[in-house]
Amino acid sequence: MFGDIVAGLRGAGAHARGETAAGLVLHVPPSIDVAAIRKRTGKAQTAFAESIGVPVGTLRQWESRRQPRGAALVLLALLERNPRLVEETLGQAA
Repeated sequence: MFGDIVAGLRGAGAHARGETAAGLVLHVPPSIDVAAIRKRTGKAQTAFAESIGVPVGTLRQWESRRQPRGAALVLLALLERNPRLVEETLGQAA
């Protein structure tokens, strides 16, 4: 088990340095049209921001001048492929 932990830490270190780590390789676009993705979901800014767990101000910045990064970029790339992903995966709130 110790070996697995060490390997995981080495992989995390490589990722932090921007190196390609062994295993899953994601092909995330460097930039994304957030407004177009939101519009494909049929949601207003407030509802879309709430559904992906970001403040509406952040969403507005992404739509106007700033690009999302990290996990937000990955989530938006997934939503670009499937605009109903959040609802299909997490369902409607009770």
